[in-house]
Amino acid sequence: SQQGCDPFAQTQRSKLQHRRARINQQINKEMRMRAGAENLFRATSNHKVKETVALELSYVNSNLQLLKEELEELNSSMDVYQNDSESISVPMIPLGLKETKELDLLVPLKDFISEHYGEESVPFEKEIKEFMELRQAMRTPSRNEAGLELLMEYYNQLYFLDSRFFPPTKALGIFFHWYDSLTGVPSHQRALAFEKGSVLFNLGALHTQIGARQDRASLPGLNQAIDAFQKAAGAFNYLKENFSNAPSLDMSAASLTMLVRLMVAQVQECVFEKMTLLRAQNDFLARLQLAQEAARVEDVYSLVHQTMSQPHVKDYVPFSWTTMVHVKSEHFKALSHYFAAIALCDCPVPSDAELLEQEKAFLQFHVTMPEGPSLRVLLQDPEERRKLGKAHLKKAIMKHEEAMRIHGLCKILRKMDILQEVLSFAHKRSLSKYSEIDHEEDFFEMGEAPDIHPKTHQKPEIKSPNFSQVKVTDLFHRLGPLSVFSAKNKWYPARRVHLMRGENGFGFTLRGDSPVLIAGVIPGGCAAEAGLKEGDYIISVNGKDCKWSKHAEVVQLLKSTGKEGVDIGVITLQGSECPKAVDRKAAVMSSGSGMLKSNKENSRKSLMNSKSASTLLVWSKKSKRSKKSTYSGVPFTAVGDNEAMY
Repeated sequence: SQQGCDPFAQTQRSKLQHRRARINQQINKEMRMRAGAENLFRATSNHKVKETVALELSYVNSNLQLLKEELEELNSSMDVYQNDSESISVPMIPLGLKETKELDLLVPLKDFISEHYGEESVPFEKEIKEFMELRQAMRTPSRNEAGLELLMEYYNQLYFLDSRFFPPTKALGIFFHWYDSLTGVPSHQRALAFEKGSVLFNLGALHTQIGARQDRASLPGLNQAIDAFQKAAGAFNYLKENFSNAPSLDMSAASLTMLVRLMVAQVQECVFEKMTLLRAQNDFLARLQLAQEAARVEDVYSLVHQTMSQPHVKDYVPFSWTTMVHVKSEHFKALSHYFAAIALCDCPVPSDAELLEQEKAFLQFHVTMPEGPSLRVLLQDPEERRKLGKAHLKKAIMKHEEAMRIHGLCKILRKMDILQEVLSFAHKRSLSKYSEIDHEEDFFEMGEAPDIHPKTHQKPEIKSPNFSQVKVTDLFHRLGPLSVFSAKNKWYPARRVHLMRGENGFGFTLRGDSPVLIAGVIPGGCAAEAGLKEGDYIISVNGKDCKWSKHAEVVQLLKSTGKEGVDIGVITLQGSECPKAVDRKAAVMSSGSGMLKSNKENSRKSLMNSKSASTLLVWSKKSKRSKKSTYSGVPFTAVGDNEAMY
C-alpha cells in the first residue's frame, strides 16, 4: 500500500516557513533602524547624543544578533533526531561574521605608485582592481574549505599590501570600516592591522559556523566539528596574542579570552559525544569514564559562564549565549551523576579478577570519598551500590531541574525545540531510573553523593592558523623586489648613466641579484668617471627592466655591449649610501596611540610556529642577498661565486 507523507511533518514544515518569514521581516525592520541610528551617530558631534545613539545601536544590534541566532536555530531544527538515544545533537554556538564596508583603493594606491615608486600608475590599475575584487569576495565567504582559503588568501595578500603601500611614518588616507560582530557598532581605523585582525576574527567565526553545522550523530561529523572548533579557538587565540588596542569590543582581550574558552568547551562537549558513540556503555569502567568526561564538560562550561559574567564582557554577550552555557554546565553535571548511578546500579558485582581494577578506577572517581563502607566492600555489596547510586540520581535530578529552570528564563532558548527535547529526555531518564531503584521500605537517610572528578581522554588542542597552507603571489610584483622596492625604503630619483668599457672592463664589482648591487667602484675607472657609486642598484640596462634580473643576466647584458657603450639605470637608497641599511627589519605596523597594533606579528617566532614558513608569508621578510661583504674602494676579487669584478 502506498504511504502518504506524514501530515504532522507537513504542518511542522509550514510552521517553520512562517517563522522564518516573520524573523526576516523583523531583521529588515531592525536593519532600517540600524541605518538610521548610524547616520545620526556619524552626523552628530554632541557627546551626549552620541552616547545615547551608541546605546540604542547596541540594543538594535543585540536584537539583530538574537534574530539571526533564532534563524540559525530554525535552519538547523530540520535535522531529524532520535529520542531514544544519546545521539540528539545539542545546538552549538556559532559566531556571526564581522561585516565591512566597500573600500575604494584605486586613487590612493595609484597616487602612492606615482609619488613613492616614481612609476606610471595607470598600468597598475589591473592589479589594484584584482586586489579590490579579492577583498569584495572575502566579505561573503562560503561556509566550507573554499571560504576558509579565501580568507587566508586575502590575509596573506595583506602582507604584500602592507610592505608595498604602508610606510611606517605616514598614513595613507584610507580608513578600514568594520562592524563589531556582537554589538554591530561600527569602528574605523587607518591601521592595516585593524583590517588584518578583522579578517582573522572572521576566519575564527567561519570555523565556528562550519563546526556548528556538522552532523554530530556520526563519527566523521563529530571529528569535523572537533577540528573546526579547535581551529576557531586557534584563530581567536592568535588574534589575542598578536594584536592589541582593538577599537571594537569583539576583539578586546577579554572578549577573545571568552571566545577561546567557549570553543574549547564546545570541543570538550564533542569529545563526550564521541565517547557515547564509541563505547559499549554497559561496562562498569566505560560508564565511570563517561561520568568523568561529563564532569569535565561541566567544568569547562562553568569557566565559560564565569568569563561571560565578568563586568567587561557580560554587557555585550548575547543573553541567549550566557544562558545556554549556564544550562549546559548544569546539564552535564546532571549527566555525570546519572552515569555514576548507572555504573553502580546496572553493572554486575565484580568478580575477584575485576575487583582490583574496578577498585583502582573508583578510588580516583569521586572528588571526596563517599560516606559509608570501604570501596572494596561497597563494590561487592549490591545494596550499598544501590544506596550510593540513588544518592547520585537524586543529585542528577536536582541538576536536570536547575538546567530546565535556567533554560526557561530565556525567551530565545525556549523557542529552541531541540535543546528543550534534550533536557527533558535526560530528566525523564533519570527520574525513571530513580523510581526503578527506589524501594518503598527505604528509610535510611541518604548522604549527599560527592561530585565526580573531571577527567578526559582527549584534551582539546588550540590549533593556530597555518597561513602557509595557502600560497599567494605578490599582486604588485612588477614594482620590483620587496627587499628594495617597499614602502619603508626611500630612494633618489633613478639616474641614467652612459658607460663605455675601458681596457680593464667597466671598473666595478657586482654582487647579488634581484636587483643587482654595485658593491665596489674602482677609483679612476670608467664606472667612477660616469658617476656610479658603491651601493647603487642596477634597475635597467639599455632600457630593459632589470629589477628582477639575476646576476648572470645583468652580466650577460653588460658583456654584449659593443663600442657604443651601454645605458645603465640605477637608484640609490636614501640615507644608505652604504647598502647595509637595506638590512633593516620589515616594516612594523603603524602604531599610533589607540590604534590596533600588531605586536609580535613581525617577530620570526610567529612564523616558525606555522608548519612550513613559505618565504612569501614571512612577516619580517629577510632578503635573500648575502650581506657579508666588506665595502671599500678596493677592487674585489671574486668572493664566493656571485660577486665578481667587471
